[in-house]
Amino acid sequence: MAEASSAPPAVARHGALPATLLNISFVLAIVTLAYFPTAYLTHVWIFGADGRGIPTDFVNVWAAGKLALEGHPALAWDWDIQKQVELALLKQDFVGHFAWHYPPPFLFVASFLAQFPYAVAFIGWAAFSMVPYLAVMRAIIGRNAGLVLAIGFPATFINILVGQNGFLTASLIGGMLYLLPTRPVLAGICLGLLSYKPQYGLLFPLVLIAAAEWTVLITAAIVTVTIAGASWLAFGTESWQAFFHWIPMFSQAFLTEGRAPWFKMQSIFAFVRYVGGTEQLGWIFQWVLTAAVAVVLVVMWRSRVPYALKAAMLAAATLLTTPYLFMYDLVVLGIAVAFLIRAGLDEGFARHEVMALALVFALLATFLFLGQPVGFPAILIVFGLILGRCAAWRAAEARAAEAASMQLAAGTYIPDTTRYEI
Repeated sequence: MAEASSAPPAVARHGALPATLLNISFVLAIVTLAYFPTAYLTHVWIFGADGRGIPTDFVNVWAAGKLALEGHPALAWDWDIQKQVELALLKQDFVGHFAWHYPPPFLFVASFLAQFPYAVAFIGWAAFSMVPYLAVMRAIIGRNAGLVLAIGFPATFINILVGQNGFLTASLIGGMLYLLPTRPVLAGICLGLLSYKPQYGLLFPLVLIAAAEWTVLITAAIVTVTIAGASWLAFGTESWQAFFHWIPMFSQAFLTEGRAPWFKMQSIFAFVRYVGGTEQLGWIFQWVLTAAVAVVLVVMWRSRVPYALKAAMLAAATLLTTPYLFMYDLVVLGIAVAFLIRAGLDEGFARHEVMALALVFALLATFLFLGQPVGFPAILIVFGLILGRCAAWRAAEARAAEAASMQLAAGTYIPDTTRYEI
C-alpha cells in the first residue's frame, strides 16, 4: 500500500519551500539584521543620545545578576530594590517595574551577564542566545533556508529589541522536539533546562506519558532537580523563599490588575480581558482551551500521525495553554512553523497554507505599529493549519485502508514493504 497523501493539491512541489514565504522571510531578515546596528549607532536602542539607558526588559536580567554578584540574590525578587538597581544603571526613571520573577536557576545566566557592561551584556545575550535557535530551526527544516526563516520570523525582531529570552525558550523546546525520536536523553536535558520557564511545563509530562517516552521524562526530572539543587547551593534557601513569596504578588499584578497593558499579552486570557471581559471569564476561556488542547494532543501523540505534525502541534500548544504570554515568547511559534514547513516539504504545500502562513508573518510584524494582541490569532492560525494537516492525513489513511481492504477481498492486494513513518 503506497504512502497516502495528506495534503490538498499543492502549489509548491515536494521538497521546495514556497517562494512567497521565503521572500517574506528574506525581506524581514534583512530588516532585522540592518536595524539593530543602525539603531544602536543612532542611539535609539539600549542607550539614548544623552547616554542614559533606554528602559526595556533586559534591565531586570542585568539588575538581578548584579544583586546576585553582590551577595544579595534573594533581593532580586523585591520589586522596589530591583528597581533601585535598574534606576542606578539607566540613570532615568520609568513608569512601573521591570520585575524579576524567574526561578533561582536562571540567576546563573543573570549573574554571568551582569559581569559585563550593560550594552555588552545586552548585545551578547541577544547574539549568543540566537545561535542555538538558528541551529534548531536549520535542523528542523533541513536546509539553509531555515536560517532565513528563523531570522525573518517577526518575533525574532521583538525578542532582540527588548533583550528577552525567547531564543533560549525556543531553542530548548525545538531542541527537545527535534532530538526526541533519536536522542531521548538529550531531549530530556533540554526539557529539564526549560524549567526556568515553568509556565510551559503543563503539557510536556502529559504528552510524554501518553507517548510512553519515559527516558525523556525521567531525564528531564533529574535535570530539573539538579539545577534546582545547584541554585540552592549557589544562591541559598532565601532565594527560593523569595521566589515563592513574590510569585503570587506578580500574578496578582499582571493577571488580575493588568499592570502590563492587556494588548502586550498574547493568551486567550489576556484577549478576553482586552475586549472587556472579567477575570473570571478570562480564566474560564483559558481553562476550557487548555483542556481541549490537552485532549487533542494526547489523541494525536498516541496516533500514527507523522512526527513533524505532532511536534508542531505541541510547540504551538505550549503557547495556547499559558495565560502569561508576551510577544517575545512567540519565537516558540517559529518552532511550530518550522515543523509545519517540514511536513510541507515532505508532502507539498496547499495554496491556503502558504497564504495563511504569510498572514501569520504579517500579523506578528504589525504588533509594534498597531499595538493590538495580534499574537493570539496568529497562534490559532498555525494551530488550525496543523489540525488541518492531521485531519487530511487521517482521512487519507482511512481511504487507503478501505482501498486495501477492497483489494484484499478481490485477491489483488500487494502489500507495500517500503512504508515508513516520519
